[in-house]
Amino acid sequence: MTRWPDLPDREIAEPLDSAYEHAALIIDSDEAVRTRLIPVLADLLARGTAVLMVVSAKVELLVRTEFGALSDELEWSEPGSFYQRLGFAYEEFRRYTAEQFARGRRVHIIAEPDITTDIDPSSPVDRAAEYLSYEVVYNDVLAPYECPVTCVWDARRHSTLIIENVRLLHNHEIIDGGTLVPVAHVPAVDYLAHRNEIPLPTPPATTDLDLCLSGLGEIGSLRTAVRSWVRHQSFSDTAAIDIVIAVAEVATNGVIHGDAPVRVRAWRYANTLVVQVDDAGGRPLPPIAGYLSPDGHADAGRGMWLARQLADVVKVHTGSGVTSVRLHFPYDVTHHVPAY
Repeated sequence: MTRWPDLPDREIAEPLDSAYEHAALIIDSDEAVRTRLIPVLADLLARGTAVLMVVSAKVELLVRTEFGALSDELEWSEPGSFYQRLGFAYEEFRRYTAEQFARGRRVHIIAEPDITTDIDPSSPVDRAAEYLSYEVVYNDVLAPYECPVTCVWDARRHSTLIIENVRLLHNHEIIDGGTLVPVAHVPAVDYLAHRNEIPLPTPPATTDLDLCLSGLGEIGSLRTAVRSWVRHQSFSDTAAIDIVIAVAEVATNGVIHGDAPVRVRAWRYANTLVVQVDDAGGRPLPPIAGYLSPDGHADAGRGMWLARQLADVVKVHTGSGVTSVRLHFPYDVTHHVPAY
């Protein structure tokens, strides 16, 4: 993960009541939980605010120890019910807040991203870094639903660079005493555009699949080839369907919005299946492509949204006249059945 080039000072930004509350709460010890999170929860409980807790077992134990029976007034959910493929996690929170808003409920969500547990350490991508691309979109996507979100990030589990970027992407931060401070943050489009400028690692010299498509009439053959390849990797039929749909959607976009030939390469990296789709159009994708659900945004493209839902990590780059989309399908999370 690269450092943001112009790290803004963490200054007071806007009055507390003028911005959607998407707060970072950084902890580096059990004491930090007590001095930062506990006061927030005490205030919410005192005001009778509905609170959904999606946190690690360790943080849950600290909270329950502090509040005793009162902690049962909080709503608890297993992190695994939200944190699955990165796109699923993002969409699950969006759907939850939309549903609460439709019911007239204002729920304060306390979420501790669980994106590194049980993940193969040989994974070709840093999932924590990739999840931040979804974190920055929450500032805009969840705002209409009026459900504040406090994201708990443990500095003992993540690198200093990850924590620096976490602070950049939230419009508030919670400090000692549970004080909520509005802070300067990077707009989603700027952050995502910067991420898309990062070149992708060079694909292997030899890959399991290497196909070139000249038009939409060849998408059917691509589906057949990808399905056969995935099944030979010992992935389930259900997982194969998801992978085929994601790859076909991206390849179709390449033909329609990019330019032929569209090259599709696929290979295995440890327990992760990787597929890269290159089109010859050389036109950069909009930074926000695939992050907005077509259900709620009429102008949102369906193909990239599906790809971000069905793949775990999607990386995009345009350079030297080629637009590349790389999809990652780790075995464990690809076989995790989504909650919705």
